[in-house]
Amino acid sequence: MPIKSLSDNERIKLESNCLRGRLAEVFDDTSTGDIPADEQQLIKFHGTYLQDDRDKRIALKREGKDKAWSFMLRLRMPGGKVTPAQWLAMDKLSDTYGNGTMKLTTRQTIQLHGVLKGNMRATMQEIHSIAMDTLATCGDVTRNVTASGTPGDSPAHRAAHDLASLISAELLPKTHAYHEIWLNEEQIYTGEKEEEPMYGKTYLPRKFKIALCVPPQNDIDVFTNDLGFVAIVENGQTVGYDVVAGGGMGCAHNNPATFPRLADAIGFCTPEQVVAVSRAIVEMQRDFGDRTDRKHARLKYTIADRGLDWFKTTLVQYLGYSLPASRGFKLETSGDTFEGTSRSRTLYIEGGRIAERPGYPLRSVLREIAKLHEGTFYLTANQNLVIDGITDHTAAAIDRIIDETKLNSRHTGMRLASIACVALPTCPLALAESERYLPELLDRIDTSLHELGLQNESIITRMTGCPNGCARPYVAELGFVGRAPGKYNVWLGGSHAGERLGYVYRESVKSDDLPALVHDLLSAFRDERQPGESFGDWSLRKRDALLPEAS
Repeated sequence: MPIKSLSDNERIKLESNCLRGRLAEVFDDTSTGDIPADEQQLIKFHGTYLQDDRDKRIALKREGKDKAWSFMLRLRMPGGKVTPAQWLAMDKLSDTYGNGTMKLTTRQTIQLHGVLKGNMRATMQEIHSIAMDTLATCGDVTRNVTASGTPGDSPAHRAAHDLASLISAELLPKTHAYHEIWLNEEQIYTGEKEEEPMYGKTYLPRKFKIALCVPPQNDIDVFTNDLGFVAIVENGQTVGYDVVAGGGMGCAHNNPATFPRLADAIGFCTPEQVVAVSRAIVEMQRDFGDRTDRKHARLKYTIADRGLDWFKTTLVQYLGYSLPASRGFKLETSGDTFEGTSRSRTLYIEGGRIAERPGYPLRSVLREIAKLHEGTFYLTANQNLVIDGITDHTAAAIDRIIDETKLNSRHTGMRLASIACVALPTCPLALAESERYLPELLDRIDTSLHELGLQNESIITRMTGCPNGCARPYVAELGFVGRAPGKYNVWLGGSHAGERLGYVYRESVKSDDLPALVHDLLSAFRDERQPGESFGDWSLRKRDALLPEAS
């Protein structure tokens, strides 16, 4: 069998001198908004992507002009925590250097879009000044670590959030390159002197995602992560975590060698062992992950190819001890809870986009709340915002703002359980619309929901503009995956709790045909469901009847 050559990204990392490359001199050159191909890959490790406005491509090309280049920056925010002061600073930055919006992502963090090349250093320095950074939120490293709920929900939630911060710090690249390039700090290391003690010179084969879940809520979709820890709670305290590994959503159309996969249970660990287990599994993927084919480089393929028994046995070698059997747990929903408590309010943020729109001044309203709030904000993995730690003397004022601006106006259960990736116009991988189209689609579906008396039915709904699955459509009860401009594959059958992959119900459905298709499904669901049956469970039970070959 011929030996496969390493992917070119491996060369880029190896030659980068611990993520430096030519980034410093490239960003000194503001004669163009573009950057070279190698640096486009390398800059991801610093938490940013080069993008262009695809809405403007054709017109600019006709005029003989370059693309409308800009950068997206993603913050590192373990567990989604952001203080009101940090929120206000990021809101201001979105105007000063961005496109006037912020995007709350499916990994509990904030993205700024539209930052021009000449403003990158200033933006990074402003972010640093509020005790935040973007290091390792992109690239072949451990991404932002997510955690269920907020620390105020229970001692188990507080423990999960504390561990998210510890894991993030442990697995953060140790290179000084970020500080040199963006923060104008003196170069300490030259040549071969600096080392990455864990990652080595080529870091990981691909990105690595970690999440901590507190049952019964699965609001971070733990099974879609490379590595997950599910809290086992006894008498109100976390006694340990069931460990699951090998999940991931990304795949490619017409490429059966790529596929979404749910994580497998591999054992149980104590709270004190979580960081060590995290590091050991990351080191295993560093050493055994596929570095020849980036479409086959996630941990899910390492486990699928080598087997779960091999994975468990090898983990003992890296960890120094074996993990006892999983304890088992019960999950109920992968959506967010909007009831609120005496100390918190959860706000639905459509598509995670913080923007000013006619009749809906969301940015201004949240700015006003941030100026009053004495607690903390938490971003959810479903793109929503939790105002946590509300005090007695601010509660009335915050509620007045929410009520007067209709932030708590009644939404259908499906809309509250929906998320969408960015897609067009900035994501280079997007094949179809997502964030800009899902609200329009839901407006039309809402009519059906009210007609059928299903307006309060929580149906986990996800849309992505491509098969990479950033909004986790393959575990949704109803998923829409971009196939081509204006066309989507429709997925059904995921569980309400996020414990099951769905199946492809229809391929390449035109966007104009989606409302009628969904109406027919909802009508059948209403008429045929069993008592207490969720939409996902119904569509799985009726799979044979629903698929085209059955008709």
